[in-house]
Amino acid sequence: MGKDKLRKFAENETFACLHQPDSKAVITADDAMKGAWNSQMFERRLGGKEAPIVVELGCGKGEYTIDLADRDPSKNYIGVDIKGARLWRGAKTATENANKNVAFLRTRIEFINHIFGENEISEIWITFCDPQYKKINKRLTCPMMLDRYRKMLKKGGIVHLKTDCQELHEYTKQVIAEQGLELLACTNDLYGSGAFAGVDENGKSKLDSYQTRYPGYEGLETGESGLEFRPCADPAPQVDGPMLANPALREVQTHYEQMFLGMGMPITYLAFKL
Repeated sequence: MGKDKLRKFAENETFACLHQPDSKAVITADDAMKGAWNSQMFERRLGGKEAPIVVELGCGKGEYTIDLADRDPSKNYIGVDIKGARLWRGAKTATENANKNVAFLRTRIEFINHIFGENEISEIWITFCDPQYKKINKRLTCPMMLDRYRKMLKKGGIVHLKTDCQELHEYTKQVIAEQGLELLACTNDLYGSGAFAGVDENGKSKLDSYQTRYPGYEGLETGESGLEFRPCADPAPQVDGPMLANPALREVQTHYEQMFLGMGMPITYLAFKL
């Protein structure tokens, strides 16, 4: 392990805004912070206030979490990631800026039900996560993960998914449709990049061709062109609404979001209620 990583890990221990539960302990037992994030983290440690809690899963260096928190001081924000060297950047920035409504949690996402209590969270953001092409139960929007979110979300809590992966976007729409969930907003081209403009070799629009080939998602199979998506029932349609008009949805960007936009890739977004 490099010296810089060791330095960051040591400094992580000094950040009041960073909670690092023992990974072996939370596999089988609830963490002491469970159900007490407002009182123990935001009020006692950071000198903030009790407020609705928003969690970003797979927050990386925490820039998205911090930007959202800066724009909305009426809520408390928690970024979750397993990489300590990445979280160091977010925790250090939040500490230097004296953010009272920003905290970070270092843990595996599959352990979150041992760390967040029932009805403790109001919203979840999933931003540019690994689509887990071959591991369905590791996708952050698979039914098993949604069941975990239900245990900690308040009734009617909102889940946001922002991703460059059109396949994950379509898969999630299919899960939403199958579970009869309320889709609040949905677009496969958040920035209007026009990546799906024009027609294909058959004279069909590129967007129609994409939706014909990938109307949903059930898994992967090997075809002549490599990995192909196995179609299933039609997912929910595009949904416009006030959430898509929120400037922060486009102005707050992760590192990967900026990178993908620079490559001309369309960014997808959807929000739904659990």
